[in-house]
Amino acid sequence: MTWSQQFNELFERCLKRFQSGDHQFNAYYTEADLAFLASIGYKPRELFDFVEDLAQDGDPAQSDALLVAAVRRDYFRSEQSAQASSYELQKTDLPTFGDEIEGIYYLPRILKKAQFKLKGELDPDIMYGCGGDRKFLRENGNIHPADFLKAVWKYEADPAAMVSFVRSHTS
Repeated sequence: MTWSQQFNELFERCLKRFQSGDHQFNAYYTEADLAFLASIGYKPRELFDFVEDLAQDGDPAQSDALLVAAVRRDYFRSEQSAQASSYELQKTDLPTFGDEIEGIYYLPRILKKAQFKLKGELDPDIMYGCGGDRKFLRENGNIHPADFLKAVWKYEADPAAMVSFVRSHTS
């Protein structure tokens, strides 16, 4: 079974549990599931956040969660040599919702979240791809969350390059 098939099966199983009223996500995972998530650089809460939002809001799609996981997995394997970081970015370290770069509000916040998502360093209470992130990406040219992550990786989160990337989608 490929990693993407395994991811999709786990996602679907978790979604069914959530939809049945079981919201205790830590009980969703077997030891094999946890080993699988660790092998792709994912934390249990990261998967659950996508499951929860899909179940409650109908967005993001399961395929979106898979594509975001694919970018994280690739970064984890190629840039981190499959070694997880022990650092976690805290909510208090994030820019505010109203911060801006060159008139693009929210860009500093999503940029920092994406940087730390790539590294697997987001506190479990911070979601990359949350409703606010999806709104920003939708309003700025319907950028896919995985494409934004890839751009952050490509441009090493250079603010000027990211401004150009975002603006290229809105023109």
